[in-house]
Amino acid sequence: MFQLHVPGSNKIMPRINALDYSALYARMENPDLQPWRKILPAMIASNFNAERWGDIPRWLTCLENLPLIETTNRQLDADTISVSAKIPLDTETQTQLESALRGLHPWRKGPFDICGTYIDTEWRSDWKWQRLQEHIAPLTGKTVLDVGCGSGYHCWRIKGAGADLVIGIDPSPLFVVQYWALQHFLQNDSVFVVPAACEDLPQDMQAFDTVFSMGVLYHRRAPMDHLLELRQLLKPGGQLVLETLVVSGDENTVLVPEGRYGRMGNVWFIPSVAALTRWLEKMRFSDIKVVDVCVTSTEEQRSTDWMTFQSLQDFLDPADHNKTIEGYPAPMRAVITATR
Repeated sequence: MFQLHVPGSNKIMPRINALDYSALYARMENPDLQPWRKILPAMIASNFNAERWGDIPRWLTCLENLPLIETTNRQLDADTISVSAKIPLDTETQTQLESALRGLHPWRKGPFDICGTYIDTEWRSDWKWQRLQEHIAPLTGKTVLDVGCGSGYHCWRIKGAGADLVIGIDPSPLFVVQYWALQHFLQNDSVFVVPAACEDLPQDMQAFDTVFSMGVLYHRRAPMDHLLELRQLLKPGGQLVLETLVVSGDENTVLVPEGRYGRMGNVWFIPSVAALTRWLEKMRFSDIKVVDVCVTSTEEQRSTDWMTFQSLQDFLDPADHNKTIEGYPAPMRAVITATR
């Protein structure tokens, strides 16, 4: 646990039990994770910083406002991650629950059903899981890292598939708070989301049986460096599960958007599947398999009551949904597995 200084005052917020990573520290005593364990407390304090992220006190208030509910029937292996109240909630408690969760808007990855409150997230992340789950190495008993995990939807699915320890990392404190809101009810001491980016982790740690990187590669200015980072996090023989934007073309085709892509300003390189395969080979991955390639639909990514900002529908050419608003090919995503 750690304390947060509120900008512009001498006030120190009380220690928040929900941000207690002591259970994670205990799980990181094994030699593979020790290099990260040594620097993790300082990393969390630096990245979960109220002076940099002024909304942190408000988000933590939402956590404090979550009602105490006796729960049962936790489901981590279904399309909707869910937990039920042992006793039906009264109207006041249900309203308090929904209000606190809505205070953590926008919800991007899901869906979730928390004691009768259905969180209809922007992404149908369950569709992505359906596309890859039959093609990845068994997760039973494994130590797994999910890079750019958001609120942790896929972390929970990975645990539901039998993993022993799941650590998600995401640089956004909001998504970390969303995870803790879910953890308040799901109460699983094998799933964690940490405020960190891939480059924050120790180099060549070789600590994970499986590493997921989904929706990250195209945001990196140096995609080869990201692939190298991912490789160095894997144990020898470990599996990478990579999901990213791709374009049609041969092994020399890479789209470098001028300005924005789908109104996103941080999209740097979008390779063809053939080019991405070459990149993985160059980074000395083996057993490279293209699991799935599909165009993202406006049913899979859309605005909802829980994510009211613009979404894919607004990023496409209104006269031709095969193109982005800038005239580039509409988003198409590939899932590829590879082995260190």
